[in-house]
Amino acid sequence: MPPDGSFLRRAVAVLTAFRPDDDALGSAELARRSGLPRSTAHRIAVDLVEAGLLERQGTRVRLGLKLFEIGQRVPRQRVLRDAALPYMSDLREATRQTVHLAVLEGGEVVYVEILGSSGGPRLPSQIGGRLPAHVTGVGKAILAFSPPEAVQGVLESGLVKTSERSVTAPGLLARELERIRRERVAYDREESGAGIVCAASPVLGADGLALGALSVSGWSATMRLAAVAPAVHTAALTLSRTLGG
Repeated sequence: MPPDGSFLRRAVAVLTAFRPDDDALGSAELARRSGLPRSTAHRIAVDLVEAGLLERQGTRVRLGLKLFEIGQRVPRQRVLRDAALPYMSDLREATRQTVHLAVLEGGEVVYVEILGSSGGPRLPSQIGGRLPAHVTGVGKAILAFSPPEAVQGVLESGLVKTSERSVTAPGLLARELERIRRERVAYDREESGAGIVCAASPVLGADGLALGALSVSGWSATMRLAAVAPAVHTAALTLSRTLGG
């Protein structure tokens, strides 16, 4: 008999309890993060281990390889990532900075691919990691070319602050999105985190809506936004044309 909807919801709560920087979690932490009773979280974790979606690590569990394999089959992610990789590689070579590819999911961006800079300080972003869209260059680039209802949903959701420079006023964000629509370049000036800056540009489909966004990111002390913005805009524009946009 297939699992019922309540089981699926609880299983998703357990799986999404893991954060990008986690290795393994115990039953107590799974219960706390998922909001489930400890016995329930433990029982569901056991079922997920049997299904291969979680793996045991001593008395704790970690995300299983099967989840990664399934994720690689997601059409939007696979097609966009495969098409973007050559342009991302060229961008990294040209700028010597970290290059991101991200998509929008709800009010957050999800990092699909990251090519780190060689020899530079490591940024905190991770593949599969999420951030509120309004505090990132890639998020703002995508929102500027998203359906009005998606943008309105973000503006009305309550804009959280992730750094001292995060924009949390809906009117200010709306005006910034208007500028991005004209210039096709978005910036993160330490809005997602202290010291981190980026220039981003949307990857558009044939309908003119954003499929995702590319960005060049680095530390404010070593990267000039004006110097990398033309390169990321050109790469995103060329990738859009490759994808039929």
